[in-house]
Amino acid sequence: MSKRVKMVRGSGNVFHDLGFPEAEARNLALRSQLAIRIEDFVENSGLTQARAASRLGLTQPRLNALLKGKLEQFSLDALVNTATRAGLHVELRVTSQRRANERVAATA
Repeated sequence: MSKRVKMVRGSGNVFHDLGFPEAEARNLALRSQLAIRIEDFVENSGLTQARAASRLGLTQPRLNALLKGKLEQFSLDALVNTATRAGLHVELRVTSQRRANERVAATA
């Protein structure tokens, strides 16, 4: 006999789905997205971790922490600065909660 598994559609923010308060969930999602892009830069740069850290304005141990996902050690501001040094273009878009809800409903 097999058990039925109930599937629930995610909100699009895993941190929200895990129960983090809305503001913290959004902050964590943004920090995670930036960290992933910075990690891609490091992996594709062909540089050693020490050289990549230097180019990004970080120490090698600090870059290592970032690559290991220790996002609690990095503010959103620090990650934006690091991403910019990696040649990434970072944008911030602010919308009303109503417009955000309409956009989510349109994609569901």
